[in-house]
Amino acid sequence: MRNMVIIGSGPAGLTAAVYAARANLQPLLIEGKEPGGQLTLTTLVENYPGFSEGIMGPQLMDEMRKQAQRFGAEVVNGYVHAVKLKQHPFRVYYADQEVQTKTVLISTGSSAKLIGLQTEIQLMGHGVSTCATCDGFFYRGKEIAVVGGGDSAMEEATFLTKFATKVSVIHRRDTLRASKIMQDRALKNSKINFVLDTVVEEVLGTKETGVTGLKLKNVKTQRASELTVDGLFVAIGHNPNTDIFKGQVDLDERGYVKTHPDSTRTNIPGVFACGDVQDPVFRQAITAAGSGCMAAIEAERWLEH
Repeated sequence: MRNMVIIGSGPAGLTAAVYAARANLQPLLIEGKEPGGQLTLTTLVENYPGFSEGIMGPQLMDEMRKQAQRFGAEVVNGYVHAVKLKQHPFRVYYADQEVQTKTVLISTGSSAKLIGLQTEIQLMGHGVSTCATCDGFFYRGKEIAVVGGGDSAMEEATFLTKFATKVSVIHRRDTLRASKIMQDRALKNSKINFVLDTVVEEVLGTKETGVTGLKLKNVKTQRASELTVDGLFVAIGHNPNTDIFKGQVDLDERGYVKTHPDSTRTNIPGVFACGDVQDPVFRQAITAAGSGCMAAIEAERWLEH
């Protein structure tokens, strides 16, 4: 019988593991499909406090993992394929193991939706990004492209004009999905150029050079073209990793775990959620880590009572 099982190993899960381990709860953390979470897809992280020169994403997650283990957290590499949260003790299933636990911390994160190109994956972290607030600073004085037509794409494009000299918004339809206010803001920005009815067919460049351009295709005329850019931001949304919790934990209409106001508590007593799996708004390493701390403290207090 475990005191706590943490599902997911991004900043939220690993911070929760540090706090829970220091509280002598001997948590079990199951890493999931992407050990380290989305930060392992980034190269240099410059906005995480405490690293004046920045730190590589995978290295930051490695340090967090070692810190949790130093205090007695058990970290296993595995993927949770089922949970039973309707009765106590809870049951968590990974590989061929069944684990019984008094509390569960859900920190399975969210995955950025990608275009689905081989070159996009190869150059992720080398000029391709899914987070403007994380990586926009690297594009000061450069030309970049944003793929998407919703609110998040308009928000990212507008934010990126603080750094880039030109931002091309590429959207596969002739109209944007974004709300009127977000569209108007982007349309009024002289640095933003719209490339509509167009899809990205290939990302050009290498890991050494970074992104050098994009091969585009107009979906109406079928005309191919190339666009010279130094970076590509994919802003077509995120999918919270919550499939295994459906029908047990309350989710919102987009699939994010619902938590009580100012809390990480879910609708099930003893089950907590932290990080991007319950945060569609900020999606930062530091906010995920903060909510991981909250979840561990709330779970510890719940166990005491």
